[in-house]
Amino acid sequence: MRNVLQHSALRETRPHARGHPHTATIRGFTPAACAFSAGSFPMFKHAVLALAMVASGLPVFARAEILGAGSTAAAPVYRIWSAGYTAASGITLKYDAVGSGEGLKRIRAGSVDFGASDVPLSSADAAKAGLVCVPSVVTGAVPFVNLPGVPRGQLRLTGDVLARIFLGKVDTWDAPELHALNPGLALPKLKIHPVVRADGSGTTYHFTDYLSAVSADWKAAYGTKSTLAWPADFTAAKGSGDVVKAVQATPGAIGYVDYNYVLDDDLNAVQLRNAAGHFVSAQVSGFRDAVLQSAWNRKGDFTAPLVNLPGADTWPITMGTFIIVPAVSTNGARTLDALKFLTWGYFHGDELAARAKFVPLPERVQAIAYRELARVTDTSGATIGLQSMPANWAK
Repeated sequence: MRNVLQHSALRETRPHARGHPHTATIRGFTPAACAFSAGSFPMFKHAVLALAMVASGLPVFARAEILGAGSTAAAPVYRIWSAGYTAASGITLKYDAVGSGEGLKRIRAGSVDFGASDVPLSSADAAKAGLVCVPSVVTGAVPFVNLPGVPRGQLRLTGDVLARIFLGKVDTWDAPELHALNPGLALPKLKIHPVVRADGSGTTYHFTDYLSAVSADWKAAYGTKSTLAWPADFTAAKGSGDVVKAVQATPGAIGYVDYNYVLDDDLNAVQLRNAAGHFVSAQVSGFRDAVLQSAWNRKGDFTAPLVNLPGADTWPITMGTFIIVPAVSTNGARTLDALKFLTWGYFHGDELAARAKFVPLPERVQAIAYRELARVTDTSGATIGLQSMPANWAK
């Protein structure tokens, strides 16, 4: 394949506007070419990777760094992507894990090249702010417990019972509702101690979005929010790391964190009953199934939730994390570098995302996201475009 491509008439080199020695531009591969038909999606990654291979023989260009800020949950992904991208391109990433809200503030202020958020912008908010918001990777929010005598991964909960626990209506582990769901477990006679996030959190947003979908009582009391006024007797912790510590230190505690914490800290995660009526454990395949069942995949609607979706093995609290860039950039070269970084992550992301305990987007969803990014323009209205590939795009 490499020889065929290198001898094709597709390769062209030219100076980059920011002084890079070379980039590779692929004739005919323009933003308009990203308006894929449904049948062309399966070939998307192969086509762009092929274009990357065309560029691989060119010199590496020099450039300072890309600036990003936002999601703490997604920080491991961007750090791992950054290491690979720096090796391929010579460009480094400076990423500040300051939280989704602050990331949004910084991209609005133009002080970073991209913002990162665990909460998607609505179409109206994105249009009003002049921003483009697309997903980068997927994970899940996972309830976990500290229950002496209960084997790891064996506790079963429904969404309704989980909501009742966090509403304070089920407050002991030997409650009848819990015995009915777990007849084979010796549930301890312990008070339930919910541990929650004190700070604004994308994980809380998706967790409460799920509870709102499965419990009318929860929806009426709280709804979907990133920050809640929790009951005074709950333990409030700042950051997922402190949630883990608080649960581990408190017999009878229950909390919720991103999936990577479950793996890294070997937590006692619960099984949840999904929309198909099956009790499932959080795992990569269940997150991917949720995306495939979603409006992301069917319609390219990235504002649609990934919670409580159909599918035999779908994890019911699946969540995406998002990249935000200006729709009209005042510095096209900087924005283009940010877009190249993101798309490099897409095309090399299967192994790298898995290393960070996240799930890469299905190819069709990546293609839809790429199409959105390809419509970013400069202040003159000219499309910045992603047809200019970094010189050393692929290994």
